[in-house]
Parts: sequence; C-alpha cells; structure tokens
Amino acid sequence: MIKFFKSVGHEMKLVTWPSYKQNRHDTMTVIVSSILFAIYLGVLDWAFSALTQAIM
Repeated sequence: MIKFFKSVGHEMKLVTWPSYKQNRHDTMTVIVSSILFAIYLGVLDWAFSALTQAIM
C-alpha cells in the first residue's frame, strides 16, 4: 500500500497542470457552450410545444 502511494506521488510530480490563463479560457468555453446549448434546446422545446399545441 505504501508503494502505491509513493507511485502516485511520483506520478503527480510529472503532471503538467494548466496555467491560470488556460484554465480561465477552458472554463469560459464550457460556460458559453452550455449557454448556447441551453438556448438551442429551449428553442427546440418551444417549437415542439407549439407544434403539438397546434395539432391538438
């Protein structure tokens, strides 16, 4: 078990962590994509709702 944790510690030292600027960019990309996808699904929901209301 100790060998495992030593191995994990060694691997963590090899990880290249993103910079603050890269992290901020990636976060904004996710937020904007989520908002656009929510708008897209909202429009589809509204359209299908209006369509089913018109049929019935």
